[in-house]
Amino acid sequence: MRYSINVPNLGEFADPRVVGEVARLAEEADWDGLFVWDQLIGYNRDLVADFAATNLLLTAAALATKRIRLGTLVTPVPRRRPQQLAREMATLDRMSEGRMILGVGLGNPIENEYARFGEPTDPKVLAGMLDEGLEAITLLWSGEPVTFRGRYFTVDDVLMRPPPVQHPRVPVWVGGEWPNKGPARRAARWDGSVMNAGNAWGQPPDVAVIAEMHAFFRTRRVEAGRESAAFDLVVGGSTAGMAVKARDILGPLADAGATWWDERFPIDRLDKFDVIRARIEDGPPRID
Repeated sequence: MRYSINVPNLGEFADPRVVGEVARLAEEADWDGLFVWDQLIGYNRDLVADFAATNLLLTAAALATKRIRLGTLVTPVPRRRPQQLAREMATLDRMSEGRMILGVGLGNPIENEYARFGEPTDPKVLAGMLDEGLEAITLLWSGEPVTFRGRYFTVDDVLMRPPPVQHPRVPVWVGGEWPNKGPARRAARWDGSVMNAGNAWGQPPDVAVIAEMHAFFRTRRVEAGRESAAFDLVVGGSTAGMAVKARDILGPLADAGATWWDERFPIDRLDKFDVIRARIEDGPPRID
């Protein structure tokens, strides 16, 4: 199992210098990854907070580190131009020497992240835009001429270079709500799942649910002939203050098929750097 730190792109973490310091501390404390939210204005319509562009925050993290994986959890592809997202992620992957992961999803809440900007709000339309966007992005990452014509996006004989360092692509992890089969089937087609397993924020997921998810993904990937390709099943919660007891929680999750533990922080204080600094410095709750 690998271990990551999860921070929002708001509050004190809207400062790239703070995120760079978080990344540096995480690497020094032997964490394996740092993942950053990608939201515009958040969940609360009345929330007034500082937000930052996630890929700029990841630039600071990449420049401050040499080893840990970096990525978004998650980027709402339907509200991004796929060609611009492809370019930004390829640039980040080259800057980090092949350490990027692109977490994707529809993005929540739709009312705030889409409706208030006059964007489409039908989840089926957004799902179609997500699937087409990912297809266009990965084609553009190939470093070869691309022509793509879909319902929502068009690419007309474009050669986008340089490509990402990672081959055949930057890993794509898919978010959503389990057991919704739409995002689950989408995740099985790509490189990993960051789907919410039904656990409350900060609480560990149920082992039986993770085993069910793992069995679903394994079956779908066998059917697609992709069983030999790497696939990550990311779970998350908080192990703050648990010390060795964390192994009693994480061990069964790893046995059930989880490959990453994403460390998360109290929802009412997660925008404060000082709240998470001590937890980062304590290091990951390794079971091996």
